[in-house]
Amino acid sequence: MDMNYMERIRIDPAVRSGKPTIRGTRITVYDILEYLASGMSQDEILADFPDLSSEDIRAALLFAADRERRLFSAPL
Repeated sequence: MDMNYMERIRIDPAVRSGKPTIRGTRITVYDILEYLASGMSQDEILADFPDLSSEDIRAALLFAADRERRLFSAPL
């Protein structure tokens, strides 16, 4: 990973109940993942949410991948 996604992701209990959000917005990582999973393209997401950048979407994907990796690499 050549991007430090945590520079773009914030976890603040006062914003969206502490869900991971893109810094400076109230858009959650989950929101971005759900848009992508529903078939929206990156360009469509960026058009609908001008406060986002392609790096923000990439950071959300990296965050989710890292969380998944940590979840399944934890000892049972």
